[in-house]
Amino acid sequence: MKVAVLISGRGSNLRSLLEAAAEPGYPAEIVCVIANRPDAGGLDHAAAFGIASQVVDHKSYADRAAFEAALTEALDGAGIDLICLAGFMRVLSGAFVRRWKNRIVNIHPSLLPLFPGLDTHARALAAGVKLHGCSVHFVNETVDGGAIIGQAAVAVQTGDDAESLAARVLEAEHRLYPLCLRLLAEDRVRLDDGQARIEGTPEAGSALFSPDLSA
Repeated sequence: MKVAVLISGRGSNLRSLLEAAAEPGYPAEIVCVIANRPDAGGLDHAAAFGIASQVVDHKSYADRAAFEAALTEALDGAGIDLICLAGFMRVLSGAFVRRWKNRIVNIHPSLLPLFPGLDTHARALAAGVKLHGCSVHFVNETVDGGAIIGQAAVAVQTGDDAESLAARVLEAEHRLYPLCLRLLAEDRVRLDDGQARIEGTPEAGSALFSPDLSA
């Protein structure tokens, strides 16, 4: 599977995908990295792994349609099969999502459908949840609303602030995203009535507890 990764910033999830894809036998190949900002730090990760990259700066286009047309031209030119959004801070139009239907995935820092959008860690703390985490999902026309492929949970700890909680969630993101991309590349993810079903994967434990049962 040929994959393009779209980024806007530091690219830590991009790096986790690049590291996974460099392993022998990994079923996906990252063939290009596209940033919508010329100062995106993730471009350095692409260079370090010898992956072609380019900048499609949204500020250089008159409107979103023109920007997305340039994106599509770059993606078509690379012959990609799947788009991975990794900290890509632009909302994609319905037309773009339909053009790449079921071929765009994203990682979001919450246990969707809880806390879509921004400031997820602060919102989780304000809500008093005991488990937080991240989700890999298909992208549809609703922001953070597509079918969930995989999730990872982390416990909220006493004394957490948004930064400390974000750091633990990010560690989970770096493990979850390469796994979900592997499952997609191995054609083990099926969309069934709006839900993503994974074939041939052992079920997770029946429950997660916070606080721990030994408390």
